[in-house]
Amino acid sequence: MPDRPVALVTGATRGLGSAIARALAPTHRLIIGGRSEEAVAKACAEYDDALGLVADLADEDATARALRGALARSGGLDVLVNNAGIGWKASIEDTSRDQWREILETNLIAVADLTRLCLPALRDSKGTVVMVNSGAGVRIYPGDAAYTVSKWALRSFTECLRESERGRIRVVSVHPGRIDTDMQVRMQMQAGRSYRPEEHMRAEDVAAAIRMAVDLPVSTNLDEIHMRTTEVKL
Repeated sequence: MPDRPVALVTGATRGLGSAIARALAPTHRLIIGGRSEEAVAKACAEYDDALGLVADLADEDATARALRGALARSGGLDVLVNNAGIGWKASIEDTSRDQWREILETNLIAVADLTRLCLPALRDSKGTVVMVNSGAGVRIYPGDAAYTVSKWALRSFTECLRESERGRIRVVSVHPGRIDTDMQVRMQMQAGRSYRPEEHMRAEDVAAAIRMAVDLPVSTNLDEIHMRTTEVKL
């Protein structure tokens, strides 16, 4: 068994994923997930004993191989943070079939499959799954149609997982609003808006909320966390 609890964070080489990794690092051994071997190695170098998981999560075989290797080295898994995802601004009429496939594959199917693969290790540790969802998982944004649909589907999957694993694994769904990350910069530009960091919450604050949920005693599950910025709606 590992001497410290182990946390796998997907999409952990930048943005919110990087902030989540930093928040968990003082007490957890990290598995840093990302698609770029160079970026994962750079992120792992920030910590004494972090492990890498390099894979495009939409690639089923590559993900399974990478996960097997990471868990063999870590000796177990206590926390899975499903943070990796994609998004863009596009209406229904402007979203192609291939774009629907890409966003659902990344934001839903890859998450569901990675979680499935991690279930045995998480059950052994009575661990915690954190799903980083979005405000788009509880509200409707027609201008972000495919992204919104993917996040509502992810919320449904999360609730199924929580009830099927209740008593064995804790499952937390986090719904942050706009976060000051590269992804939001792109999405605001696509919407034709100027980007103002002060109108977005800090990634570190969302990471702190996730840390709070992980730190709760095993007898307590924080089912959902909803976070929104406090400025006037745009």
